[in-house]
Amino acid sequence: MTTTDALSSHEPVVDPGTEFGKHVTERFRKDTVAWLTTVGSSGTPQPNPVWFLWDGTEFLIFSQPDQAKLRNIARNPRVSLHLNSTETGGDVVILTGDARIDPEGATPPEIVQYTRKYTGGLVDIGMTDEQFYSSYSVVVRVRPDRLRGF
Repeated sequence: MTTTDALSSHEPVVDPGTEFGKHVTERFRKDTVAWLTTVGSSGTPQPNPVWFLWDGTEFLIFSQPDQAKLRNIARNPRVSLHLNSTETGGDVVILTGDARIDPEGATPPEIVQYTRKYTGGLVDIGMTDEQFYSSYSVVVRVRPDRLRGF
């Protein structure tokens, strides 16, 4: 198992200069679904599948307003984010960190990158990009401070 901790809040936890970091970065580029786990009001973990974009430092996630995950993040910003493993439990990627609601929203370049990554997904759910960004109008950013996996 590989574990990486950020030494400071400004230092990325994924180092693409390492073999594991390269592999994880490629997974972030190719994988389309991650599991965001927030903590519910009862203290119970609440996993939700999400689409995401990784910029090398944080994850960008869009959410519909008035979702439990947003209330959970407002109450407790500590979250985990993990990718699906293989059928036999290999290729594990788990991150922990802090999530925040970004009232500024996504930047135009982020929207372009996100739309490019999820063009097929938008077709699959029967939405145009305009419909998606109107419905999923809340931006969540997750800055991981720990990565582990194998």
